[in-house]
Amino acid sequence: MTATPTPRRLYVHDDLTECAWSLSQARATAVPLVAELLDTIRREPHVALLTLAEQLDGLLRRGGHPPFRLAIGIGAAGEAVARAVDARAGWFPEIVRVEMRREEDGRGGYVLATPAPIARQLADVPDGAIAVVDDTLFSGITLRAVLEALPRDARRRARVFCLRAVAESIPAIEALCPVTVGVAAPGRILHDVSFINASGLVRRGAIRRAGAPPLAFFERPEWMRAWFPTQVDAVTRLCRRLHPLLDRPPVVPAGATAV
Repeated sequence: MTATPTPRRLYVHDDLTECAWSLSQARATAVPLVAELLDTIRREPHVALLTLAEQLDGLLRRGGHPPFRLAIGIGAAGEAVARAVDARAGWFPEIVRVEMRREEDGRGGYVLATPAPIARQLADVPDGAIAVVDDTLFSGITLRAVLEALPRDARRRARVFCLRAVAESIPAIEALCPVTVGVAAPGRILHDVSFINASGLVRRGAIRRAGAPPLAFFERPEWMRAWFPTQVDAVTRLCRRLHPLLDRPPVVPAGATAV
């Protein structure tokens, strides 16, 4: 038995198609390979593909908001979501990024790595309504760290926005401030529901490890077997073919330290 369970529902966010189309020289090779990879993933009955558009639609259907004084994007992913929401709805005219990432600690847990303490990065939060934006609310470790680092008066003015979330993780964040998500999946983390980005299957950086090089998901065979039990060989083969076409060196903030 694998230590990683096969979730009853695995949601795969398709950020890979856009990556393939953005290429210049390798586009003609990468685009059909990405389409084949996604078609292969769909053969797993527990897998559901998510598009950015449908998640943004779900988020915007939760209600309109006047422009926030500031939107705080958590890492590059959170900043990208904030910019996508603002392009559609105009909620976030001013966006800043807090630099942090989750890393495996080598003992079965995780630490947060930052180039500077989170509270220092958030020291100059202005008056007015504040949005805290991330792509995924899974365990809530990164969102909770940002919210708890905000000055208390700023936290009272904050609202969290995420494209997708595990429903059981929402109440713990709602205890700190209101939460709006595009897609909320019911069930227990890992056993009933998991979320991954399709790009993480082929690009290193999906798995970050303290003191060790990052990995792509295809380089973690036990996860691949759990996620794609009937198609693991085909999915892994396609990931290996796409990796040299799509992989980019991860951006690591200078002087990052674990906290």
